[in-house]
Amino acid sequence: MQFVQSDIMTHRGSHFDLGVKTAQWMQQTPLLKNREKEWRKRMPRFDIHIKETYDIFQTYAPHIWEEIKGMQEVLNLPSNQMVLNFAHYRFTPLTNSGCTVYLGNDYMVRNYDYHPATYDGRYLLFQPTDGGLAQIGPTSRVTGRMDGMNEAGLVMGYNFMHRKKPGDGFVCYMIGRLILQYCKDVEDAIKLLKTIPHRSSFSYIVMDKALNHAIIEVSPRSIDVRYDNTCTNHFQLLTHENRNYTKESKARLDRLNQSTQHQLNKFDAFELFNNPDFDIYSKLFNSWSGTIHTSMYEPQQLAAWISLGENSKPTYFDFQQWLNGTSLDVSTFKGYIDTDLTFATY
Repeated sequence: MQFVQSDIMTHRGSHFDLGVKTAQWMQQTPLLKNREKEWRKRMPRFDIHIKETYDIFQTYAPHIWEEIKGMQEVLNLPSNQMVLNFAHYRFTPLTNSGCTVYLGNDYMVRNYDYHPATYDGRYLLFQPTDGGLAQIGPTSRVTGRMDGMNEAGLVMGYNFMHRKKPGDGFVCYMIGRLILQYCKDVEDAIKLLKTIPHRSSFSYIVMDKALNHAIIEVSPRSIDVRYDNTCTNHFQLLTHENRNYTKESKARLDRLNQSTQHQLNKFDAFELFNNPDFDIYSKLFNSWSGTIHTSMYEPQQLAAWISLGENSKPTYFDFQQWLNGTSLDVSTFKGYIDTDLTFATY
């Protein structure tokens, strides 16, 4: 059992200044060195086009491009390296992951299942002064988000479906960031997902402050929306897009549905996801689908909870109070995961 820790960062200010602050944090970790080591082991299966990527960001996310420029100011890397590592837009010239989501009456709880070596180990509260919505949640590949909540009370998480037949487009963690950055409710999120280009096939799960919710099934070729409360790693509408092997995902969904036949309070739901005894939490880290964190969001309260690893007491964030100017009294949260594989920042 390995001890793990995530840093908590807060920033009120411009996207460029957030980029500067993020790059300074990166310089204190081996994250970039580990990322470059991964690229040497496996050549990227996509192309990088700087001008086309710049144009895409000016259309959909000009503020995030400013953040990348702030990072470049500190890291002093060439533009192709910045686009490769932080823009997360791919041009076409595998790995599996998990993730499970449950939407309660007034909360969303999810397990983020993937490989520890891809995990930033950074949790960010960001209140921009130059455009876009304030956000809270764990970062993914530095500029992206795998789940989170924004100041409007919109909550987002995503689940992997497959990477076959990829298209030119944004990858999942940048799409998660775009949803939190620019969407105020479920309707906004659906509209954005229908507009932007997608690299791979994912389900994006959203809930807003009015407690509307949706599961948006997306591939590079099509999109559909369902309004269920549970989601694992197979499409239920875009079934023609599913992988050949969905047995484990369907079995996990059956276990989740059995456990949630009656509405759970948020603490019981969190334990269901975080305690391996209930068979929702996964230890398949070597298969790129072990549970790294369990997170929960309450959109009406603007409250967030997160824990690393298994059977871990969640850390609580009152996002509304922070938005009002109250400082945090914590700088890290900790846990244990049952693997020797380490985070990208170790």
